[in-house]
Amino acid sequence: MPPVRRIAHLDMDAFFASVELLRYPQLKGMPVVIGGRRRREDDVLSQAPMEQIPLDAFPRLSGYVGRGVATTATYAARQFGVGSAMGLMKAAKLCPQAILLPVDFDEVRRLSRLFKETILQLAPVMENRGIDEVYIDLTEVPGSEQEGGQVLARELQRRIFEVTQLTCSIGVAPNKLLAKLASEFDKPNGISIVTMDDLQTRIWPLACRKVNGIGPRSDEKLQAQGIRTIGDIAARDREWLMENFGRSHGAWLHEASWGRDERPVITESEPVSMSRETTFERDLHAVRDRAELGAIFTQLCEQVAGDLQRKGYVGRTIGIKLRFDDFRCVTRDTTIDDPTADAGTIRRQAGLNLKRVDLSRRIRLLGVRVGKLTRIGVADLPAGKEIGVDQVSMRLSDTG
Repeated sequence: MPPVRRIAHLDMDAFFASVELLRYPQLKGMPVVIGGRRRREDDVLSQAPMEQIPLDAFPRLSGYVGRGVATTATYAARQFGVGSAMGLMKAAKLCPQAILLPVDFDEVRRLSRLFKETILQLAPVMENRGIDEVYIDLTEVPGSEQEGGQVLARELQRRIFEVTQLTCSIGVAPNKLLAKLASEFDKPNGISIVTMDDLQTRIWPLACRKVNGIGPRSDEKLQAQGIRTIGDIAARDREWLMENFGRSHGAWLHEASWGRDERPVITESEPVSMSRETTFERDLHAVRDRAELGAIFTQLCEQVAGDLQRKGYVGRTIGIKLRFDDFRCVTRDTTIDDPTADAGTIRRQAGLNLKRVDLSRRIRLLGVRVGKLTRIGVADLPAGKEIGVDQVSMRLSDTG
């Protein structure tokens, strides 16, 4: 008889904020928001001894003016409605007393590697889902059957805390879909075990948006049909869902609502695309700010090319993304015959895409993406000349 399948979803608790609380233990229990900019070496708060910095020396959200967004927030700040990806000006209205700290990506990446290496020592089948979360297949790990996986989950929490001083929440279930839902039940530092017998009591009452894969548009359409919970989806006929939401998506909605998910835990996955984008401190105009925009555009192309070359990929689809001052978002892309990782080629093709966009409005965000990737050896990469950031003669206006 095959062993009972047990999949864990492990999510670090308020990861970016928790990293900062290691640096500033005097902020524990206080509303703290992380975001806005990267940490600088000359930052006054980077000076030791950091644990002795008085509370009134920390910057507050009140009066914040800018375009920054919150990367994350402590649970004390979340009680006021502050959440990830929220504009900092909106967060300031909800919780003006919150402390605002910049992101320390170097330290976040270091601790991310550390907690994942710790997991692999105990459970080698792990799927990386980002900087702060993973899926783990516990099925074949010795001891996974004890208390439905609870004993193993506690051991993972203990080891991770021992090496990072950070907490995590873990959901254990028969599949990835249910495990991810379960990991949210008892945050922070919680463990939740969910079986198929818990479907009606613990899963069906949840809002549809809790399911990973149901986005705002799908949720809006579900709400329009009077479907507000996962149980409401499960109550609908499979054929009805397929007729109203498309054959593929409707069938998936039916399976998901009944807790069915056969996806394996993938230890290695190929990226679909690589991209770089930036949000400007002020809205820029394609004509009046052409030199600044041109330099930024070129730099983004160089950065994407560098990412591709470092990781050994070339791509055929080159795209751009723009968000205007009215928050309207526009994307354009084109597919070329020969895959590339050359900054010059990416810049030229991305520039041609810009010709297909009305640039009369001021621009808030600019991005460049390369898709349809193929992995190759670094020695096989094209040796075309890269464009330097200082070559600002290649401007947005050059594309028409």
